[in-house]
Amino acid sequence: MSRSTKKGPFVHPKLLKKIKKILELPVDKRDKYPIRTWSRDSVILPEMVGMVFEVHNGKQFISVKVVEDMVGHRLGEFSPTRKFIKHGGKLQRELERRQTAQK
Repeated sequence: MSRSTKKGPFVHPKLLKKIKKILELPVDKRDKYPIRTWSRDSVILPEMVGMVFEVHNGKQFISVKVVEDMVGHRLGEFSPTRKFIKHGGKLQRELERRQTAQK
């Protein structure tokens, strides 16, 4: 379910303050100052295009450079919280060992 159009997209107020501070810098220096945030639920606005955010995933900060296609999505979508480890197990490891031994 999406947010009411009357309310508008949610962006954490502290994050908005940091964005305004970065927007005062020249365009070429905006990449040098990434914005660290824990607000994964904030929506990406058109003003954020070209900025670099460091989004917390629960353990570390993951660097996210915002491009035009990301507008309307949330910051947390680009910072995965779970690390995928292969399917399989013992049988899969044996198959991989055999394949590397053949090469």
